[in-house]
Amino acid sequence: MPLVAGIDSSTQSTKVEIRDADTGQLWGSGQRPHPATTPPRSEQDPGSWWSALVQAWHDAGRYNVAAISVAGQQHGLVALGEDNRPLRPAKLWNDTESAHDARVLVDALGAAGWARACGSVPVAAFTVTKLAWLARVEPAVFSQLRTVLLPHDWLTYRLTGRFVTDRGDASGTGYWSPPEGRWRTDLLRLIDAGVDWSDCLPLVLAPNEIAGPLEVQAARPLGLDGRDVVVGPGTGDNMAAALGLGLDAGDAVISVGTSGTVAAKADRPTRDATGLVAGFADATGTFLPLVCTLNATKVTDTMMRLLGIDHSAFDRLALGAPPGAGGVVCVPYFDGERTPNRPDATGMLAGLGSETTAGHLARAAVEGVVCGLLEGLDALRDAGVAVGGRLVLVGGGARSLAYRRVLADLSGRELSVMGGDLEMVAAGACVQAAAALLTANPSEVAASWGLRTAATTVEPDLSVDREAVRAGYARARDAQPTGITPPL
Repeated sequence: MPLVAGIDSSTQSTKVEIRDADTGQLWGSGQRPHPATTPPRSEQDPGSWWSALVQAWHDAGRYNVAAISVAGQQHGLVALGEDNRPLRPAKLWNDTESAHDARVLVDALGAAGWARACGSVPVAAFTVTKLAWLARVEPAVFSQLRTVLLPHDWLTYRLTGRFVTDRGDASGTGYWSPPEGRWRTDLLRLIDAGVDWSDCLPLVLAPNEIAGPLEVQAARPLGLDGRDVVVGPGTGDNMAAALGLGLDAGDAVISVGTSGTVAAKADRPTRDATGLVAGFADATGTFLPLVCTLNATKVTDTMMRLLGIDHSAFDRLALGAPPGAGGVVCVPYFDGERTPNRPDATGMLAGLGSETTAGHLARAAVEGVVCGLLEGLDALRDAGVAVGGRLVLVGGGARSLAYRRVLADLSGRELSVMGGDLEMVAAGACVQAAAALLTANPSEVAASWGLRTAATTVEPDLSVDREAVRAGYARARDAQPTGITPPL
């Protein structure tokens, strides 16, 4: 009965889960926070991720595991120098300082050209734009650059001493092609043609390939022997969540956390020149087209703070207000927005009147987040992605009765909510670790564990005029100023 560990290194914290490799039974878990960030500049010291990992590991019970795999927040830039140490804090996915650089890169190749080359049109979140920002704003640091890693790659390096990644996380950089399965260094030459980019990039591993054995210097702080512990390839957090859910083709998953995402498993790559759908690969060998919004639970958390209430009181207020929130509409671009691409926008409340109540404000905040996510579901469908299977809700927002009800009602679809304390990203990383240990297909491991059955069902209230609510949101969204600012 070997045990495996899955690590979820997110924006906010590191979570560790220990599971039985054969059955998926949970044996232990731990969690430690990361330093808080506030966009437009969102940066963290990679060393803080390692410290949180070690502490969360001990919280999980210090079990003797046979395999480990890391799922990390996508897109972040970890720039290493000659000594393999970070040259500066890592720029995270929700850092929007590279918005100008994204526009310059898109202008250089055209949106359709980028979609053909790497399946996605760069926005400020993508690693390629952060590299362009580094070259423009910190040329002295850029001149010392020797290795470019993503957050999960860096943690895998700390565990194994190897520079490796996987196709899922690589597909979010803006310079790896899911259709071709290779790095596109020609895209990086748009930033600097004098750099030998092929020497700067990690090796891309197959879905169940082993990154390497656990190094002694990494095993020691974890309390492990290390000699017989294998490390899986790791992946991005969205890919790990899809793996833990055991998604089938046509299933769509909506994640409501710090950010919001809408993704679906697909058998073929997408190339959406509108830039709404990112043409990602997944952690199994197929594809995970995805739409990401920057603002989700942070919007409702802000509204709770302004109203001076907790989560349960917020849910009661939101559910006590009518659909449409009495005409109040929240455009939830509190930290700029990625989809649509409005990095310098701000949030907006519209339709306020003398009869507006706290309940209207709470309901409008939830509806604003949900309407943005449902527009993402529409974008997937418009890009030719099948989304008629299960509709699954995951993430911290899945615990909110208000998010559950509003999402079911405004989608008009039965909603499967992953309940309890099931952490899908950490669970997916455990699946990947087990696949590496057993040299098995990750999808087959996920299916055998049966994690997808841990769900409750929410039926929609079909009497709700969802088209009117969504149309009201769309009008307010279109009236929102883009807030474009010049580069620093």
